[in-house]
Amino acid sequence: MPTILDEIAAHTRIRVAKAKEERPAEALMEEVLALPRGSFVFEEALKKPGLSFICECKKASPSKGVIAEDFPYLDIARDYAAAGADAISVLTEPEWFLGRNAYAEEIAKAVPVPVLRKDFTVDPYMICEAKLLGASAVLLIVAILSAEELREDLNLCGRLGLSALVECHDEREIDEALNAGARIVGVNNRNLRDFSVDTSLSDRLGALIPDGIVLVSESGVKGAEDIARLKNTRADAVLVGEALMRATDRQKTLRAWKALS
Repeated sequence: MPTILDEIAAHTRIRVAKAKEERPAEALMEEVLALPRGSFVFEEALKKPGLSFICECKKASPSKGVIAEDFPYLDIARDYAAAGADAISVLTEPEWFLGRNAYAEEIAKAVPVPVLRKDFTVDPYMICEAKLLGASAVLLIVAILSAEELREDLNLCGRLGLSALVECHDEREIDEALNAGARIVGVNNRNLRDFSVDTSLSDRLGALIPDGIVLVSESGVKGAEDIARLKNTRADAVLVGEALMRATDRQKTLRAWKALS
């Protein structure tokens, strides 16, 4: 039986096919190659001493429904940047997360920190889209890519100067990510097949990540206690979404968390 992850990936392939009808892949690639090559600023932002923060702008999710009925995404992104976010993750998936490409494009222009275009990358076309949107990084989910696709996507990212956050959820996926040449590995503590959360997963899988590879702990962070715990793990960075989106004062909350890291 198809999982929600399978459904999202299938829907995304249809979305990409429609996008290619409006702008053929060859034309998109020509536009992208005319742009200056990136300098992997997302990766560099996560290598600083201490725990780095990737703060997420998202209107909704499959597990929680609508998180922010009122979604002043530029204000949210500016709050994150003002409070010291090292990078900002922007959901662009339109069906389950109610995202838009415009969110990433406008945020990338509005803030001085790197932007991760967070979507379900199923085609190199989406990597080129991210580059045109002004993103500094893309998300590659091992569970929806073959080993060959993952290698090709990482090679394209390298060619364009984009960072790639390669998301894993178990030991096999960690091996696939490392074998493909991932330089940033994200451990998603939420199982995208059933949405269960295990915040200890980053600790267990983090032990498999060699020194020199950036490790990002994704999902499940709810408060200061989680941040304090992550500080003493292998994690180089944490990706936080819902907890900050629901915070009464995003800047105050993020500053307090950064003080613990």
